[in-house]
Amino acid sequence: MVDRRKIREKFGGDYEADDNIYTMGIDRRFAAGIARRFGGRTVLETCTGGGFATIALAGEAARVYTVEIDPRHQTIAKANVARAGLGHKVSFILGDVLADGTIDRSVRYDAAFLDPDWAVTGEGHVFRFRDSNTRPPADRLLGIVLGLTPNIALILPPAVDLSELDGLPEHELQKMFMDGNLELYCLWFGDLKGTGTVTDFRI
Repeated sequence: MVDRRKIREKFGGDYEADDNIYTMGIDRRFAAGIARRFGGRTVLETCTGGGFATIALAGEAARVYTVEIDPRHQTIAKANVARAGLGHKVSFILGDVLADGTIDRSVRYDAAFLDPDWAVTGEGHVFRFRDSNTRPPADRLLGIVLGLTPNIALILPPAVDLSELDGLPEHELQKMFMDGNLELYCLWFGDLKGTGTVTDFRI
């Protein structure tokens, strides 16, 4: 597990996180800014990880249904969400979000938050959106969830080639900066979209 002080600084509480969860988890200030757009909604979240975005979403949303493929990560997320006092607002789903039957289609989702894992790196690695190499593939994930709700926030790595986003439904491209460094992109679709086609979020 990661040093508790670092976890508190990044995620805002005395939570659990392994190295992967710590690296991939969204800073609490980004998560809070994203979650504000989900106020009062029933939200589908994919790729729960350690539950840090889940905590932010559950603080604003009416209900969060969150899908995670890794049982160990889901166990950590459940503990973190419970520690935040928000377990009553979150339903945890274990499974592959791309597999038929994982997402309960009888639920009416007002919006979705998609944060595929893009921690795969290495010499010569190139992040892609088309034929995506995130886990799960961001392009396939977006296509599936657009069949459930048009109101989506999708997190992408800052190294993705923006020309690969051509042809997507109308969206807002939000560039998210920390201390002047571009940390990630958030694409906003449907009525989650703000007024600008390109916006900045800075912490």
